[in-house]
Order: sequence, then C-alpha cells, then structure tokens
Amino acid sequence: MKLAGMQYLHVTLKPTIEEICQSHKPCEIDPVKLKDGESLESNMETLRQYVDRVFNVITKSGVSCPTVMCDIFFSLREAAAKRFQDDLDVRYTAVSSFIFLRFFAPAILSPNLFQLTPHHTDPQTSRTLTLISKTIQTLGSLSKSKSASFKESYMATFYEFFNEQKYADAVKNFLDLISSSGRRDPKSVEQPLLLKEGFMIKRAQGRKRFGMKNFKKRWFRLTNHEFTYQRNKGDPPLCSIPIENILAVEPLEEESFKMKNMFQVIQPERALYIQANNCVEAKAWIDVLTKVSQCNQKRLTVYHPSAYLNGHWLCCRASSDTATGCSPCTSGLPANIQLDIDGDRETERIYSLFNSYMSKLEKMQEACGSRSVYDGPEQEEYSTFIIDDPQETYKTLRQVIAGVGALEQEHAQYKRDKFKRTKYGSQEHPIGDKSFQSYIRQQSEVSTHSM
Repeated sequence: MKLAGMQYLHVTLKPTIEEICQSHKPCEIDPVKLKDGESLESNMETLRQYVDRVFNVITKSGVSCPTVMCDIFFSLREAAAKRFQDDLDVRYTAVSSFIFLRFFAPAILSPNLFQLTPHHTDPQTSRTLTLISKTIQTLGSLSKSKSASFKESYMATFYEFFNEQKYADAVKNFLDLISSSGRRDPKSVEQPLLLKEGFMIKRAQGRKRFGMKNFKKRWFRLTNHEFTYQRNKGDPPLCSIPIENILAVEPLEEESFKMKNMFQVIQPERALYIQANNCVEAKAWIDVLTKVSQCNQKRLTVYHPSAYLNGHWLCCRASSDTATGCSPCTSGLPANIQLDIDGDRETERIYSLFNSYMSKLEKMQEACGSRSVYDGPEQEEYSTFIIDDPQETYKTLRQVIAGVGALEQEHAQYKRDKFKRTKYGSQEHPIGDKSFQSYIRQQSEVSTHSM
C-alpha cells in the first residue's frame, strides 16, 4: 500500500497534517498530563475539530484510491465474506483493517516516515497526532463496543463525540466505494451503492432514428451498478447505462455546443453529452464516473474531445462517426508519482528473508506434499492454520526454493571467481585483512573436501 498509495496518501492527508503541525495548538486530553493554564474542554474541542477534518478528507477520498488497491480490497472483501458468512460486517472490517489500521493510522502517527512532513514532529504535535490516529483507527474499525476499544478512560470519554450513526455510515460508504469499484461482476452486490445524484442537462443521444437532439434537464443517478437518468427524482429511469458499458468519461470542449461545464460519457455505440451546473460539479461527476468504470476491460485509450456534428468530428474533421479518437484519454491517475524506494535493496532483503527461513519453507513444502495425498491432522507448527490449496502452495514453495537456490549458486560462483582474480595485498584485500584470510581458509577446506 505504501508503494502504490503514496501519492494518494499525500493528496488526501498532507494539507491537513501540515496545518495541524503549523498551528501547534495543545490537544492534551489526559487530565494527568495537562499543563498549567491549559483547559481540558478547550483542548478536547480543538482535538475534536482536528479528528473531524481528518475523518472527512479520508472518507471523501474514495474516488482517488488507486485502482490496484481497490482490486486488492475487492478480492479481500469477497474472500472474507465467503469464509465468514455468519458475520455480516466482515466485508467492512476486512478492508478497514488494511486501509485504516495499516495505512492511514500509521501515516498520521508518524508522518515523516510517509514523507508527509520533512522532519520528526515536536513532542506536543506528536502527542496530538497520536490522539488523532487512535480515534481515526477506532472510527474505521466499526467496532460495536467503541468505549471498550480504549485502555484509557479519557479516550473513551472523548470518543463520545463520535458515537453518532453518521460516522459509521460515512466509513461504510467509503469502504464500499474502494472495494466495489474493481468488480468484474457488479451485479453480484446484494444492494446497489448510491455514489452520486443530482440534476444536470443532457443532450438527446440519438437512440431514435427520427427526432430532435435537444437539451433537457434530467435527474441523474450513479450507483456501482449503473448510470441512469429520469425526469425527476423518484421517477422510473428513462435510460440506464451499465457501468461495464462506460468506455470513457472525458470533458467536452466548449466549441461543440457553445456551452460550458460539459462532459461526455462514451458508450460502445454513442456518447452521452451532459452539462453540469458548474465546473466543480463537472469535475466531481467525471472523477466518480471514471473511478467506477476504470477497470472496464474495453476502456478506451483515445477519444474525441469535441462532438460529432454536421457529418464530421469538430476536433479532427474525420467524417466517420466511428472514427478512432484523436486525443489520449486521461487515466484518472496522477502522472507525477515519485517512489522513494531502492529496488535493489528491497530485492536483496526479500532474498535474505527467504534464505534465512529456508528450513521453514522446506518444512511447509513437506507439509503441503503430505496434505495433498493424506487428509489427516496438520503437523507441528502448521496445525495453527489451514492450507486451503496444498497442491498450488506446494508448487509456489517449490518455485521459491528453486529460485533462492539458483541465486545462492550464482552468488557462490561470483565469490569463487572474485577470489581467483583478487590478489592478496591488493587494494581490495590489503595485507592483514582478516575477512579475506578467513575466506582463503574456507576455500581451502572446500577444495580439500572436493578432492
């Protein structure tokens, strides 16, 4: 998540975290730790405002969550719901355990480790961020007994501010959005999730052979199943576009109809042209529509930024209404992602971990081999969990062990070649270098053993 979600984390949290650090207001709510002149009520109110702000920016950031994370959350949610069918909330808690407990809460607690702040925060600000992190973590957990989640009585008292149902609803809506947008089969959801609705003006799509293509005000409604519009709120839909039929959602140039704040929802056979009330609303609709359709397999890479009028596209002048687009589609993801990761070092660390625990990997492989032919009780330390698919696990472990072994052989060969080329007393191995002398003894023992 830190690899894939760093930009998302910065866009979501950095402005608020920076403001909290710069304001430097006291937020201590432990009566024992209060300094002279500080007011418990004032500190509690300041902290409540901070928590509210952080909570709001998180729960409203669902459309910005990276697609790769949404796909993982979707798979995690489905697997948990299938495994624990009696727990109706597991589809939320499984996802919240990752996004809140292992992503947002650690970033709030230690912002410098996530490049949200340039340096370690001072003790007072660090204490404020700790209290915010604890509260956000509990809000995201959707625990039925919130007060029991805290060891400290003052935290339980403070949490009474957040016992309203609106907080739980906001968390569930957020978790639904980030774990349902990657669905390959949206109809598998028990109930459609409403993402956005409101009045906009749309141009007739030309579904009828005859008839004027005029503009009409309609009530639009978007769920994770479909995008619909009707005459008024509550009326039967006049048109329904399945999410899987949305190939792209892009702005429409003003020159097309001499109208501002327009965008287009591109489908396999036609495009729906829509005008929002203002530029903010237009961007909001484009963002959420792009997000829910981002995983569609037939999504376009190019589009026409202007409309098709009077027998040609206004943008490229192509005469065919099925002509390939002339401008690249916006992906919906920021292009300036910068990753502060040393790939070589991380790869070496993974190899070292595998190499260090090789004996355990071999034991697990042996357990999988036994399990695939014998359905008896698990042995040794592997009795604490169930191997769901021993045959596939066995294959994976065999590949890992073979890969680590091959790397170890290459490493050994490299050391042997280097030993042959390096002269004792050279700059690489000066006289008196104990490590080199030890290596000579090891090589001598190996040679003697081989003979």
